[in-house]
Amino acid sequence: MIKVAVSGAAGRMGGRIITAVKEDPALELSGALDRPEHPYLAMDAGLMAGCGPLGVQITDNLNGIIGGCDVLIDFSAAAVSLKNLEICGLNGKAMVIGSTGFAPEQKALALELSRTVPVMLAPNMSVGVNVVFKILSDVARILGDDFDVEIVEAHHKLKKDSPSGTAVRMGEIIAEALGREYGKVANFHREGICGERTREEIGMQTIRGGDIVGEHTAYFIGMGERIEITHRAHTRDMFSHGAIRAAKWVVRQQPGLYDMQDVLGLR
Repeated sequence: MIKVAVSGAAGRMGGRIITAVKEDPALELSGALDRPEHPYLAMDAGLMAGCGPLGVQITDNLNGIIGGCDVLIDFSAAAVSLKNLEICGLNGKAMVIGSTGFAPEQKALALELSRTVPVMLAPNMSVGVNVVFKILSDVARILGDDFDVEIVEAHHKLKKDSPSGTAVRMGEIIAEALGREYGKVANFHREGICGERTREEIGMQTIRGGDIVGEHTAYFIGMGERIEITHRAHTRDMFSHGAIRAAKWVVRQQPGLYDMQDVLGLR
């Protein structure tokens, strides 16, 4: 039995992950964590998630629950995830991170902290999205510089980071396949007389509204033809199922920083 603690337990994703843990006979919920002063602190995590009482109260103290788990699944925020990773490292616990919005220096810190424990960090844990990642690399490499690349993503109005971590990863994968540096070619804003589109740039456009779970489209636009590769999320369950799959995988790994491509054997 793999004992799982969940960070961000009182959030939308946290509740779905808790339910998925309960439904998996190989897993047991051993801890639930959320921010200090959250109104659901001390509430039974199962009741909060809507899957029935589990006898695990939501707490704001990771040190108090870390000893009883094998792996921490964290869908909170980049800065919070890194603090939690430090505690996991000190206690020899594996971690699955689904938080987004990591700055380059935060990614570098995650890599450093993963030298002592296995860490699976991915902006999107959907199996379908990670298959798309694989496809994008192949398509970009085949098409080369003759096609312009634009990425459009849409999410619910409560999402805090923009563009989404998934869209950024799509841009990074395509840029790498084309021999470009994403940070130099990504174009996040066009307004007024901004000049012609450059050959190298990758446009990154964002839509926010309503309750959109998540949609991502990569456009490869040539002269007289266009290829569109789209992934649409219908529910958040696909993310929670991916996180569960990642948790089962990462507890068996050596220390290091992994992503869903490793979990799914797509390397």
